[in-house]
Amino acid sequence: MKLFVGLGNPGSKYERTRHNAGFMVIDRLSSAWNIPLIEEKKFKGEMGRGIVKGEKVILLKPTTFMNLSGESVRALIDFYDIDVEDIIVIYDDLDLPHGKIRMRLKGSAGGHNGIKSLIAHLKTQEFKRIRIGIDRHPKIPVVDYVLGKFTEDELALVNQAIDLSVKACEMTLTESFNKVMTEYSK
Repeated sequence: MKLFVGLGNPGSKYERTRHNAGFMVIDRLSSAWNIPLIEEKKFKGEMGRGIVKGEKVILLKPTTFMNLSGESVRALIDFYDIDVEDIIVIYDDLDLPHGKIRMRLKGSAGGHNGIKSLIAHLKTQEFKRIRIGIDRHPKIPVVDYVLGKFTEDELALVNQAIDLSVKACEMTLTESFNKVMTEYSK
C-alpha cells in the first residue's frame, strides 16, 4: 500500500496559495485516479482509497493546517499499518523555481514547518518527498509570500510541476523511487 500525502492548509481562504501546492497535486491525483476524497475525522484529513495499476493507494490531505500535518499522517499510518518507506510527501519549496520539481529519499525539514511536523511524528527524516518549486520573493516576507495566491503566470508554471508530479507519483507504483527521481528531478 502506498500513501501519497499532500501538504497544505484547509479551507477556501488558502485555495491556490503557494503553500497548498501539495494539496493541488493530491486533488489532481484524486481526479486522475478516480479516487474521491472525503473528510475523515479520525485521521484529521481528507482521504481517499483506491487501486491504481494493481497497487492499493491512499491519498491524504491533512486538515490540521500545515504546522500539525504529522498528527494526521501518524494517525493514518498507525491505523493502516503503513511502513514509512511507502509514504510519499508532496509539498511546496521556496528554494526551487516555479515549474520545477525535485525528489528526495530523505533529508531535513529545510525550514518547512509541515516537514518538521512529519519528522517529529514519524521520528525519522527518511521518507520520500516530491518538492514543488514556488520560488522566493526578494521583498515579501516568507509567511506572507507562501500564504499568498499564485499569480496567473506562476500558476501556469506550477501547473506544469503538478503535471510532472502526478506522472512521477504514478510511476512510483511500478518503478523504484530512484528510477523515478532520475526521470523527473531535472
